[in-house]
Amino acid sequence: MNPIQDHFLSHTRRHFFHRNACGLGAAALANCLSPQLFGESGAAPDLTSLGALPQLHHKPTAKRVIWLFMADAPSQLDLYDYKPKLVDFFDKDLPESIRNGQRITTMTSGQARFPCAPSVFKFAQHGQCGTWVSELLPHISSIVDDITVIKTVNTEAINHDPAITYIQTGSQIPGRPSMGAWTSYGLGSPNKDLPAFVVLVSRLGTGAQPQALFSRLWGSGFLPTKHQGVALRSSGDPVLYLSDPAGIDKATRRKMLDGLANLNQQRFEAMGDPEITSRIAQYEMAYKMQTSVPDLVDISQEPKSVLDMYGPDVTNPGTFAYNCLLARRLAERGVPFTQVFLRGWDHHGGLPGAIRGLAPATDQPSAALIKDLKRLGMLDDTLVVWGGEFGRTVYSQGTLTKDNYGRDHHPRNYTMWMAGGGIKRGLTYGETDDFSYNVIENPVHIHDLNATILHCMGVNHEKLTYKFQGRDFRLTDIHGKVVHGILS
Repeated sequence: MNPIQDHFLSHTRRHFFHRNACGLGAAALANCLSPQLFGESGAAPDLTSLGALPQLHHKPTAKRVIWLFMADAPSQLDLYDYKPKLVDFFDKDLPESIRNGQRITTMTSGQARFPCAPSVFKFAQHGQCGTWVSELLPHISSIVDDITVIKTVNTEAINHDPAITYIQTGSQIPGRPSMGAWTSYGLGSPNKDLPAFVVLVSRLGTGAQPQALFSRLWGSGFLPTKHQGVALRSSGDPVLYLSDPAGIDKATRRKMLDGLANLNQQRFEAMGDPEITSRIAQYEMAYKMQTSVPDLVDISQEPKSVLDMYGPDVTNPGTFAYNCLLARRLAERGVPFTQVFLRGWDHHGGLPGAIRGLAPATDQPSAALIKDLKRLGMLDDTLVVWGGEFGRTVYSQGTLTKDNYGRDHHPRNYTMWMAGGGIKRGLTYGETDDFSYNVIENPVHIHDLNATILHCMGVNHEKLTYKFQGRDFRLTDIHGKVVHGILS
């Protein structure tokens, strides 16, 4: 960071009160004479921001985001993007006019052929909207009238680590803040006893071979570290060292933290390093979480009907079902950004058998989350996002048979869905060609997706910036446009 810039930032608050105290009287007088100018007429929306933004850029439709991230890239061809004409192309080479010289990974670049592999799974239309969904997702099929399915999400990244880094941070190169960190920085949180950004990594199923997840995917990058995501664990203390050491009572712990905060404050006044204030804030948050987190993870008071809705795994900590229920409980407590990871979708071979085993893990809990939020009257102001970092190829990787195939990485189009928080209901947005290989209508780049999520939270993605190394950075870099076609 620029030490001169940090010096000015560290004194901004002091200078503000010193230089502007004289204006408070004038503001009070103006408020008495013309209160409507200060938003006291019923028509003015509440644009209050609890973070770095002075106020929201427009009225939000979502107060919080829950992102169900399907890491390792689920196959859109076998879940959502129905292509009935592919049956006639079984084991025929993908036409060059479709691929058009587009790059492919080194895992299939050496294949002599690129034989088309139609999905072995049945599709049907569901709901009043008639959205096509695979037989693998019977529960998600029941909520299609509440969601928007986007079939044309696309990215430039073709391998897992750059791709997941890209959609999480806006850059394929590590080091940028994640979306949750940007949300924490810009908007803050109404709950001072829990982090503004919480991460839940679901436990792997038997035989899963996932890609690695790095903590930098929910890191704060160059933002103050207090904005990084806090990952809750599924066993032991939900957060490491959350419990007091043996022989230490609350009063002693409080006295120790007060003394440490005093020492840190003295250091900050001497050095002006903003990371010192982040450290103070993190110690305080850890102390508050000693009470708030045990209450959060105690699901014993949840009605049996709710637990049944999420499925049999919901009482097993660390499962995706359990984490989806925790995500709802976090939303109830006002946490603005929760990300739930489910890995294991990297099906380069043996896809039909592998996806049969994994799809149920996401199907019932994902649908239950939507139903649960709707039951509580929270879906209208909670934005739920479902999807991964890229899609899967129409051509088979490795040997193709009538009932078995694999699929390589495919960044040119894949499917995600969104619900609640200002998103239209019962909509299928965008269209791909007959091979689910290219976008032919309404492309949605991942920068557009992130811009739209921020828009739902009342933020103009071009105006949420942070100065670092002499440049104003933002989540969407210099790209991105809001996808108004999916907004209600």
